[in-house]
Amino acid sequence: MRKIKPIAKSGYINFDIQQKIHLMSYTVGLLEIINRTHNVNSYRVEKPKGFIFTPGQATDFSILKTGWENEKRPFTFTGLPSDDYLEFTIKSYDDHPGVTHYLRSARKGDKFEISDAWGAISYKGEGVFIAGGAGVTPFIAILRFLKQQNKIENNKLFFSNKTEDDIILHEEFTEMLGNNFINIITRQPGTKYLTSKIDKTFLKKNITDFSQSFYVCGPDAFNTAILKDLEELGAHPDTLVFEK
Repeated sequence: MRKIKPIAKSGYINFDIQQKIHLMSYTVGLLEIINRTHNVNSYRVEKPKGFIFTPGQATDFSILKTGWENEKRPFTFTGLPSDDYLEFTIKSYDDHPGVTHYLRSARKGDKFEISDAWGAISYKGEGVFIAGGAGVTPFIAILRFLKQQNKIENNKLFFSNKTEDDIILHEEFTEMLGNNFINIITRQPGTKYLTSKIDKTFLKKNITDFSQSFYVCGPDAFNTAILKDLEELGAHPDTLVFEK
């Protein structure tokens, strides 16, 4: 089993610093905030001329306010490469005065700094996406891009959340994937969705082909356990896509 650098709980990604040494930085202004859930917003910012990214990639992001400039956080692009803006869909944590908490009070025109795009999560072919909470963010741009290209095919998304109110982009995922959008709710009695934990038993019951690609993103323990279970069920390491 390869060593995993997992997705942090806010949905942003850890990445080998040696691969980010030569990244350029850009100043961008906030254009719009779109509410997604009770604690998740999408932030649309200016797109620097010539800026490119691959769906699934991330950037180093910081707030250009006194005292915040060096508080860099890696956030995933959730818009499309063809959009004339850049979008980030971010879960805010209000238990400490960090970057995601500050963003709740951001206003149109506020300035941020971003880096060139980086990251190892990218589309490798039709398969199963498995996300825990805000870990779904790298998959948003990938699935939007596939939909735009009429190549959504038989891709499937298993999305685990604590409550139904936590489901990010519920309507959009339903429209894109139909019955291949499967919700799992772990802490809401009476939910209409599946309640089983995504574990080895769940995967064996709900997946018949372990030779396809698997895309995994969520909290640390979630990633580690699911990747291990997938390999034990026959998935080849080369078919497992996650941030290394």
